Amino acid sequence: MGLISEFKAFISRGNVIDLAVGVIIGGAFATITKSLTDDLIMPVVGFLFGGADFSRYFLRLGEIPAGFKGNPESYADLKEAGVAMLGWGEFLTVFVNFLILAFIIFLLVKAVNRLMPKPQDMAATTPEEILLLREIRDAIRK
Repeated sequence: MGLISEFKAFISRGNVIDLAVGVIIGGAFATITKSLTDDLIMPVVGFLFGGADFSRYFLRLGEIPAGFKGNPESYADLKEAGVAMLGWGEFLTVFVNFLILAFIIFLLVKAVNRLMPKPQDMAATTPEEILLLREIRDAIRK
């Protein structure tokens, strides 16, 4: 029974709940970012580099199996068949996705930091009672 009560105390902490909510929201936000990258940004990048689907760029390292029935120019078909490849187009798509997500998180943190009071601002907005208690503390120390 001690283990269950310890687990209950652990899970009831505010920071664990906040972390769980953050992970869930992060997962949903990652889906939005993936769609932004896959459906809006990468088609433009692909168009600029001469192709509509940027993820189709890859370098085949291994041989195509004898019984292969897919398209030999399709990254997805070759990957499903187990052919060794460097999928640099897919990697670039994922990397751009990461950069977008990191930039958006940076902007969110920056906005939250603007909303939070700075330590020097907190001194100006400190309640009168706290200032009085500090004066008393300082007088006692002397």
